Amino acid sequence: MAEFLFEIGLEEIPARMIASAEQELAARVKTMLTTEKLVGEAAQVQSYATPRRLAVAVSGVLGQQEDVTDQVTGPAWKVAFKDDQPTPAAHAFARKAGVPVEALVKQTTPKGEYVSATVTKAGRSAAEILVEKLPGELAKIYWAKNMYWRPGKPERFVRPVRWMVSLLDSAVVPVEFGGKVAGNVTYGHRVLYGDATVTIDTPAEYVAQLESAYVVADVSTRRERIRKALDRVTRTVEGARWREDEPLVETVTQLTEWPSVVLGTFEREYLELPDEVLVTVMRDHQKYFAVDDASRKLAPHFLAVLNTQVDAAGEAVIRHGNERVLRARFNDARFFWTFDQKTPLAARVELLKAVTFQKDLGSYATKTETNLRLAGALATLVTARGIQLDEPALLTATRLAKADLTAELVKEFTELQGVIGGLYARAEGLGENVAQAIYWQYRPAAADDAIPPTVEGQLLGLADRMATIVDMFALGLEPTGSKDPFALRRAANGVIRILAESGLPLKLSELERLATSPQQDALAETTGSAVARFFGERLDFYLREVMGYSYDVAKAVMAAGPDDVADAIARAKALTAVRASDLDGHLAAISAAFKRIQNILRQAREKGEAYDTTAVANTLVEPEERALYVQFSSVVPEVESLRAARRYDEAFGRIATLRPAVDLFFDKVMVMAPDATLRRNRLSLIAEVAARFSSIADFSEIVSS
Repeated sequence: MAEFLFEIGLEEIPARMIASAEQELAARVKTMLTTEKLVGEAAQVQSYATPRRLAVAVSGVLGQQEDVTDQVTGPAWKVAFKDDQPTPAAHAFARKAGVPVEALVKQTTPKGEYVSATVTKAGRSAAEILVEKLPGELAKIYWAKNMYWRPGKPERFVRPVRWMVSLLDSAVVPVEFGGKVAGNVTYGHRVLYGDATVTIDTPAEYVAQLESAYVVADVSTRRERIRKALDRVTRTVEGARWREDEPLVETVTQLTEWPSVVLGTFEREYLELPDEVLVTVMRDHQKYFAVDDASRKLAPHFLAVLNTQVDAAGEAVIRHGNERVLRARFNDARFFWTFDQKTPLAARVELLKAVTFQKDLGSYATKTETNLRLAGALATLVTARGIQLDEPALLTATRLAKADLTAELVKEFTELQGVIGGLYARAEGLGENVAQAIYWQYRPAAADDAIPPTVEGQLLGLADRMATIVDMFALGLEPTGSKDPFALRRAANGVIRILAESGLPLKLSELERLATSPQQDALAETTGSAVARFFGERLDFYLREVMGYSYDVAKAVMAAGPDDVADAIARAKALTAVRASDLDGHLAAISAAFKRIQNILRQAREKGEAYDTTAVANTLVEPEERALYVQFSSVVPEVESLRAARRYDEAFGRIATLRPAVDLFFDKVMVMAPDATLRRNRLSLIAEVAARFSSIADFSEIVSS
């Protein structure tokens, strides 16, 4: 067994692309080696990445494939041999099999007698396979953007290839890609180690030898080093702590090879600006971490993660340079903050006519009118259902929601759209409900974002997203595959989150109907159907990927109806809990019975059998079918009452009590009886059982463990 190491060295890779490429390279190499039977599924794979390199190490690699012996069948014996003499067909088969014609034997099969040969395929060396296969795997790595860098050459990659290392234990495997041939030489930190080379003796020494050249190859080690440095430097300011920001930690981890941290300071006068502005400038534009003081308010300090190591004098120079850059950024932000407020948000609404939303949908002024209509309809609907809200504030917020797109501060710091509008609304004294709704309109944008805290903000968020989704679908611009240029999946995820967590008494079908109502009838129906399918996919994603429910629970719940998001989540939660506590196997048995019911009904439909979903009690003959009907009839009202109260765990428990009656029914009763009346009524009975309870969950989707 050997250890294989491969490293590809590049010009600096964009930080956002590194993590996925690191994972993909490791997965591709392992899959290739597994397919070629050079490693087992349990092979240990370790990946590495820095801005200048991607690497993977695999242990337990065979030096050579095992020989494979196979029995190959050729033409019929009577064709290959005439009077026991080989014909041209026998000679051709022998050449193809790589054996002498004398080695051919007769093989008797159920179809007759055929020529057969024992063929041994010699295993290839791991080095030979890697040289042949690895370049193709490299070329298949997905990059959001890649480039040509050699004139007239076909390969494309994220950045030009500068070197490669490929070792099987200590032996070089000469893989070729991008005009480079792999060896055992890599490079250290561009500044701290310069152009000096680093010779990798064996894969086991890779990490240590790179560290001696000021490169921390392991991403998790580098991440932990950054966190410890942030903690250590922050402790030099009494009572301070750096603001936890996992995405920023990940970014700076991928931007560095030998990280260190420096503390900078800015003038307190800048703290007069909103925290959101200051933190955005530090985080998004400079990759600095914000610092809180002892009272957990923003302190006049920042933390910069460097990709170098410096002495005290060098640190002072770097600190001064970073402070100067940040000061200039803050001055720009302060100027825009003051300048923008000379024009009220209401006056900016007119300016939205010059800001394009989408070429076929017009300007943001038109978009605002669409949002206003939908927000008003939603307000009317939820008010009628007992939800208290400030409708004038909602309509004002909706009218002004996009006005900050014309503000200079948003043009400079686009990440702040919505946030700036909310801050300007507060500064103008438009009321907290208006300010909060505008401020939160784009949230949740990510999985860890909170939903808007006010009803007004929730309705504005729903109206804005639904109008966008419906209008884009009407133009045929729905997401396809990995392409989603208008971020409609993210918008739909936001709708699902708001409905799931807000408690608003709204259903997806109502949102779709209100959003599509201005369209012509035929177009509205087509668009509504497509949008409904889209939201079904998003809710299924939310149940599985966000909430963590198993795929069969999600399918069971979705099959019973995805319209009420909060209700679907409650059913999934209860079904998961009941299955986890199903020690007696009642739920599993009910699931099996429902599968059987569905199969019987499907076969009956295929045969043209007529039945409905209401059994006639006085035509039930056998005691087992009468018992099932009686027990089922007594359970139904209890289950419906529990469902109305959303006590689904109890409802599932009551359904599970039908197990004995269902088991006896299928053991003793022939559903497809010869008598047409009996057959129809028994089909109707099991159809009624399925229909009554499948509105809570389709139990036939549950997979028994």
